[in-house]
Amino acid sequence: MEERRVGSSGLRVSRLGLGTMTWGRDTDEHESADQLRAFLDAGGTLVDTAAGYGDGDSERVLGSLLDGLVDRDDVVLATKAGIDRRSGQRVVDTSRRALLAALDASLDRLGTDHVDLWQVHTWSDGAPLKETLSALEDAVRSGRARYVGVSNYSGWQTARAATLLEGSPVGARLVSTQVEYSLLARGAEREVVPAAGALGLGVLPWSPLGRGVLSGKYRTGTPADSRAASPHFAGFVERYLDERSRRVVDAVVTAAEGLGASPVEIALAWVRDRPGVVAPVVGARTAAQLRGSLGAEDLVLPPQIRAALDEVSAPAR
Repeated sequence: MEERRVGSSGLRVSRLGLGTMTWGRDTDEHESADQLRAFLDAGGTLVDTAAGYGDGDSERVLGSLLDGLVDRDDVVLATKAGIDRRSGQRVVDTSRRALLAALDASLDRLGTDHVDLWQVHTWSDGAPLKETLSALEDAVRSGRARYVGVSNYSGWQTARAATLLEGSPVGARLVSTQVEYSLLARGAEREVVPAAGALGLGVLPWSPLGRGVLSGKYRTGTPADSRAASPHFAGFVERYLDERSRRVVDAVVTAAEGLGASPVEIALAWVRDRPGVVAPVVGARTAAQLRGSLGAEDLVLPPQIRAALDEVSAPAR
């Protein structure tokens, strides 16, 4: 698998990342191990998790696999902090206290003394931005994080945070922004992607398959083993089961048939090669699904196919 630099930093990662949002919940440890093996065997390096995934279960499963399955140095380990669901409700806290406590807990669950990329999971007005960024600086200064980034920030929020950290005395500048980006979600192109490009941040798209909808699996209903059928993720998928999304999915399926590829490969190749993108982060329920995503590595979309997909998925202005 090819590697790319994360923005203007020296960090290099595979141009496809492995997402672990369902690990420890809808994906058990055995299936998670199969996914990690398949990803590493294909040359993948970037593995992304978060403290808030499954109340920490995703990190716990990943940590157990890193302990016995792979060499820690073979993985570019990324995690996030700032969202907590232990109370049963979604709680956002990006204060210095909460973030650094979350980082220590993440390192314990992951069984490592550092992560390669530590990201603030979302913006919050509940803490001053400078305080939030001071936690990133402390993580870099202490060696607990090699690089830092943000996630789910708007364009102006990304620009403000990156600008404030430009002169960090410990070199804790932002190197990445993780944001939803796919043929069904192109809002990041309005401000986030241009801001990232201007400030030297790499873009890490999450849900590059439109929350699974771009696979085409929902064209005739909701499969019993799909995310839309899961009590945890049904609402997560539902927003893309509308008429506009169906038109985009139909175009992806048509392109796949014409190129002898799968809809998953088409959708991933499209977002992977968008300006500013470093590595789409792909999650899968099974190793077989993940292997289907890994097939996109060898696919380059012809200009006419790319143009057609651009047109049918163009966001409202």
